[in-house]
Amino acid sequence: MSAPVRFPRFFVTTPAPCPYLPGRTERKVFTELKGPHADQLNEALGRIGFRRSQTVAYRPSCADCQACVSVRVVADEFEASSTQRRNLRRNSDLVATECRPWATEEQFELLQKYLGTRHPDGGMAAMEEMDYADMVEHTPVTSYVVEYREPSDGSQPGRLVGACLTDRQGDGLSMIYSFYDPEHETRSGLGNYIILDHIRRAAEQGLPFVYLGYWVEGSGRMQYKIRYRPIERLHRGGWERVTRAEQDALVRQVTAAAGPVDVDRPDAKAPSFAK
Repeated sequence: MSAPVRFPRFFVTTPAPCPYLPGRTERKVFTELKGPHADQLNEALGRIGFRRSQTVAYRPSCADCQACVSVRVVADEFEASSTQRRNLRRNSDLVATECRPWATEEQFELLQKYLGTRHPDGGMAAMEEMDYADMVEHTPVTSYVVEYREPSDGSQPGRLVGACLTDRQGDGLSMIYSFYDPEHETRSGLGNYIILDHIRRAAEQGLPFVYLGYWVEGSGRMQYKIRYRPIERLHRGGWERVTRAEQDALVRQVTAAAGPVDVDRPDAKAPSFAK
């Protein structure tokens, strides 16, 4: 006789300053991921808007704000824009390798460079090597690190220019955290390329979705997520696809706020990544 499945216990954090919207307060609900059913629990919680951090699954539970919205790309119907297609061609020589979730000094050095340039005042800026190791290695679920390297010269591996800690779920890939060289001399759009590659990987593996975490309306650094089509968002009634007209309007807002960088309409001839 099998042991009964125990319903997880949930907890709520104390209010703290919101890292995305100035002047607002955030609060999270969370539970521990552990035991032989951690993968199944993580997947079930992911479908209702939770994210994983080490051995904890969490989601926002703010009293006066619902700006954080879970979003996921429909991988097998993905429509690459002309800008995204150029990005794929420009970085097609990168060698992507799925590695076990084991932190390396090379990864940590790249992370430090990324944080120092893109998020110097963020909460992760003071992260030490052991903190990074905890983030990568303390996982109770099926995880790996995808490394992106330039071509090898034949004697040693090519230069590491990007990496992403990824969870593999039954219905898709969940991008936990990605980072890259933000000051590469000859490459641009590496962050977007990592997402595009994950969409391709999901489609090739027959996984329907790529989970991008939270899209936060009003937070400039989260607006890039609206550029991937088609995209679904989670609301109280479940997942719904953002209509093309609404997504067009959102993309125009992003373009107006940040300039026309990696934002344009899907190419009419752009193929999907589906087999």
